[in-house]
Amino acid sequence: MTKQDAIVFVVDDDLSLRETLRCLIESAGYCVQTFGSAEEFLDANASDAPTCLVLDVRLPGANGLDLQHELGKRGSQLPIIFITGFGDIEMSVQAMKAGAVEFLAKPFRSEDLLDAVRRAVERDRTARAERAEMLELRRRLDLLTPRELQVMDLVVAGRLNKQIASDLGTSEITVKVHRARLVRKMQAESLPDLVRMAHKLGIPSSDMGIPATDK
Repeated sequence: MTKQDAIVFVVDDDLSLRETLRCLIESAGYCVQTFGSAEEFLDANASDAPTCLVLDVRLPGANGLDLQHELGKRGSQLPIIFITGFGDIEMSVQAMKAGAVEFLAKPFRSEDLLDAVRRAVERDRTARAERAEMLELRRRLDLLTPRELQVMDLVVAGRLNKQIASDLGTSEITVKVHRARLVRKMQAESLPDLVRMAHKLGIPSSDMGIPATDK
């Protein structure tokens, strides 16, 4: 994806500043959408593209911190860059603890804002990719039968086929069949790849390492 695929939201009640920020951020190659209040922003449709939010603390009605709180309640992981001409240390700490990427006091340098936008968009891009990967891994995991799940648990725990057969009270040949099927369903290219997937899915692996043979 390029910068043009990303969207930067700007929420500020000062029309002049909104337009200034729009021009600045667009000059760096980003698409920009502006809003005059928290309520106006919340009424807008969410974007599927990598995004970040440049948010003024002082707004009519719900302020910037209120909007951050509301987004958190809704499960949003939108990276936020706070800007303010009236911020103090307590406000800054509160915003950062709640996950803000940056807190810039007006007047700020254009370079500082654009650097914060770049970091925020890349953070969102990475987070979206990770969420998409997790959804795909869970979809693949749901394809496994209960027995294949048992075999996968034991494989990533470092058990050999003959050990798995003994654990499950079945034959080694049957274990090999289940193992081949689960590897195909999980689309794992190798045993380390399967272990990586299992780790992401929260399936524990052995501290003893990955067996080199017994495929």
